[in-house]
Amino acid sequence: MIVTLIVAWIIFTILWKVLKTTVSNALTIAAILVLLNIGFGITPQDIWHQIIQFGNTLSQIRGSK
Repeated sequence: MIVTLIVAWIIFTILWKVLKTTVSNALTIAAILVLLNIGFGITPQDIWHQIIQFGNTLSQIRGSK
C-alpha cells in the first residue's frame, strides 16, 4: 500500500511538471505570435508557411546529395 502511494506520488509529480512546462511553452508561443501580429502584421499562417517552406528546402537539399 505504501509503495503504491509512493509510486503514484512520483508519477503525479512527473506529470505535473510536464503539464506546467507544456502550458508555459504554449503561453510563450501564443505571446510571441500575438506580438509578431501586432508589431509586424505577421500572421500565424505566414509563420506556418515559412515552416513548410523551410521543410521543403531541407528536403531538396537532402535529395540533391
